[in-house]
Amino acid sequence: MNLKLFGGSRLRTAEIKLDGASRTRTLVTWTPVVEFDRIQELVFQDMSFLNSLIKDPKYQTNDPRQPDEIGDPEIIISPDTRREQRIPPGQSRTKKWPVLDAHGAPEIDLANWRFEIDGLVERNPSFSLDEFMQLPAVKVYADFHCVTRWSRLDNVWTGVSTREIARLAGVKPEAKFVLALAYDYGWTTNVPIEYFLKEDSLFAYAHDGGPIPTEHGGPVRLIIPQLYAWKSAKWVKGVRFLAEDQAGFWEEGGYHMRGNPWTSDDGERFRWS
Repeated sequence: MNLKLFGGSRLRTAEIKLDGASRTRTLVTWTPVVEFDRIQELVFQDMSFLNSLIKDPKYQTNDPRQPDEIGDPEIIISPDTRREQRIPPGQSRTKKWPVLDAHGAPEIDLANWRFEIDGLVERNPSFSLDEFMQLPAVKVYADFHCVTRWSRLDNVWTGVSTREIARLAGVKPEAKFVLALAYDYGWTTNVPIEYFLKEDSLFAYAHDGGPIPTEHGGPVRLIIPQLYAWKSAKWVKGVRFLAEDQAGFWEEGGYHMRGNPWTSDDGERFRWS
C-alpha cells in the first residue's frame, strides 16, 4: 500500500510503502531552500488526517475556546490565552499532544512516591502521593508551547498551586530561583521564582478532566504556562529554592536559562537567542 502526502509545491512527497513482509520504508524529499520550520508546519497540517485512522484520545477536534467561553468561574485563566495571537513567534498549532522527553518515562513506585521541598525555606515538608492529592486544588486554563515549535492550545490542568507549595515551605526572601527535581534519572530544570509563583503555575495531576498519563509526566508534573514547556518538568519529585540560578539538564546543553516564548521574533530557545 502506498500513501502519498502532499505538503505544497516545496514539500514534494512523503511516501510510505508497506510490503508483504511488514517492512516499512519512508522517503521524504524537499527543495533544499525550504526552511525547516515551514516543512514542520506543512507536515503537521498534512498528516493530521492520520488521527482518523489511529484513535488519539487527546486529539482536539474543535477550534480552541476563548477564555470568555470557559464557564467555570473557579478556573484560573492564563493571561497568554487572552492574547490576540495566542501562538508565539515561530510556533505552529498541533491538535495532538506529542510525547517528548530526554530519557523516556521512568518507573515510579506510586506507593513510595514522595514530593520534597528544600533549599532556602523555613520548613521542609514532604508528601506522599495521597497526601499531595489532598492539598487544596486549583484548575488552570492555559496554552502549552514546546520549544520544538509546536503549540497545543486549550488545556485545563488540575493540581496544587505553586504558591501553595511556597506557602507551606515558607520560602525565604533571598530565594530568586527554583530548581525542579524529577524522577527521570536526576533530570532537573531551573525556573525564575517570579514565573514559578505566577497565578497560573501549578503542580498538575490531571489534564482535561483525567489523570495525566505516564508518558506525559504523571502522576505529577510541573506546569509553567508562561515559559516554554521544557520548564514544565515531568515526573516531578520536588523543588529546591535557590539564591543563584543553576542550569538544569537542557540548560547545560545550551537551552535558554529562562525560556520565554514571547520575546524577540523567535522566543528564548537557546542561550544565544
